[in-house]
Amino acid sequence: MRFWLAVSAVLILAVALRTSRLDIRPMHGDEAVHAYRFGQLLEANNYRYDPTEFHGPTLNYFTLIPALFSGQHTYASLTEITLRIVPVFFGLVLVLMPLLLLDGLGRPVAVVACALTAISPAFVFYSRYYIPEMLLVCFTFGMIACGYRYARSKKWIWALRTGVFAALCFATKETSVIAFGAVIVALAVVLLIRKDGQPMRNLVRPGHLVLAIASAVVVWVLFYSSFFNNPAGLIDSFRTYEIYFERAGHNQFHIHPWYYYFKLLLYSKADGGPPWTEGFIVVMALVGLLVIISRRGVSGLDSNLLKFIAFYTVIMTVVYSAIPYKTPWCLLSFYHGMILLAAVAVVAILNSLGRLLSRVIVAAFFATFTIDLVLQAFVANFISFAEPGNPYVYAHPTKDVLTIARRIEDVSRSYPAGRDMPVLVVCPDGYYWPLPWYLRSFKNVGYYNDVNEIRSPAPVVIASAGIEDQLISRLFNLSPPGQKNLYVPLFDKGIELRPQVELRGYVTKDLWDQWQSSKSDNQAVK
Repeated sequence: MRFWLAVSAVLILAVALRTSRLDIRPMHGDEAVHAYRFGQLLEANNYRYDPTEFHGPTLNYFTLIPALFSGQHTYASLTEITLRIVPVFFGLVLVLMPLLLLDGLGRPVAVVACALTAISPAFVFYSRYYIPEMLLVCFTFGMIACGYRYARSKKWIWALRTGVFAALCFATKETSVIAFGAVIVALAVVLLIRKDGQPMRNLVRPGHLVLAIASAVVVWVLFYSSFFNNPAGLIDSFRTYEIYFERAGHNQFHIHPWYYYFKLLLYSKADGGPPWTEGFIVVMALVGLLVIISRRGVSGLDSNLLKFIAFYTVIMTVVYSAIPYKTPWCLLSFYHGMILLAAVAVVAILNSLGRLLSRVIVAAFFATFTIDLVLQAFVANFISFAEPGNPYVYAHPTKDVLTIARRIEDVSRSYPAGRDMPVLVVCPDGYYWPLPWYLRSFKNVGYYNDVNEIRSPAPVVIASAGIEDQLISRLFNLSPPGQKNLYVPLFDKGIELRPQVELRGYVTKDLWDQWQSSKSDNQAVK
């Protein structure tokens, strides 16, 4: 009873941290791109796997479930909550997944692993992020857990589930091959050094292996063929790796040193901001490795499973650290293994203490760190959710994008055609996301990388700073004789799309006057 009460408390905390105010954070550019892609699937069943960008299809297809249940059938009707509830769901599943390993980890380790996953600021933050990373970690661990269940029971259903999770992992993101490689190498090492004497040929029954492969093939075909609408996607699912490995080291913005992930996890502090650290988990993971090697404090646990987790985590950590291309969310793939190792360490340390008083003191010591993790998770997701000082905020839009959206919405109410009002967005670097998400209800928005691409003026213009003279000249020359209009600033202060990426807004003088007049009328009525 106490065990299930503890699991229930962990789940309630995980739900609270992941679902509260899910729409508070501005949409990241990557989230907006995935949302746009999903909008094409939702409105026209027009999803085609692109081997050059955007990752696999699972995120898009699983989002159909909350969208249809919410009665949202168009891109414009979607909300942040509808989209982000997908990674939230899989993040919660991941919290509970250690329960599949109860036979090998034991109840104390399993519940600690659930708790650390539930409160880790990194896992909470990216569980609220509409990108495929949380799905990838969930499916990877699902494959491992079901594989372990099969190894214990030799039941065909677990073989089938292992194949399904493996295929879902593959259909989520290209980096799944790293996890597959780590699983294979870790399993091979464990089989070579194990001492139980079980013949290797008894590891999996041939019929069950065929079933696992068949289930994986079915899932792979369904997702990558866009449910039989795009057979070429099956070939593209493998062709993508030529493109992926060729480009992985060329994007200088995402090139970071090998210790980048450790710096994020161990200690991060911006000027004037609070310190951030998940060092407790990382240190406990190292202790967990020592515990597994020494076999102290882990009696009754499955030593082969513990060794597999140790080898798998080390391999994943080394590989991800060695790859120059790094983004903060990528650390989740190996960090989840660290959480499992940390749980082993916490329980082993408590078990090694003989006196009750010693256990209480150490448990209280551990509790202070867990409370700190909860507080950091709260601050990261509800206070500093868009602040550059937050280590998990990466190339993130500022809150100004909300100001841009609100101002354009306000001005459109004074335009005769309302949301059919033409809007121009001009960014020479070509990266104006997430503005397409926030302007999704406007039907006549043009997005341009070059001022010279503009073919007609518009009453509202959003543009990168530094191109004002060229832009105003272009708009003036495109206006027919006798219809040329003066443009005035749309915002009364500086606006940033991302930190140090300034935007300027312009509105025609006549529309500005109409808007100001309507505001005065509304205030007079009030």
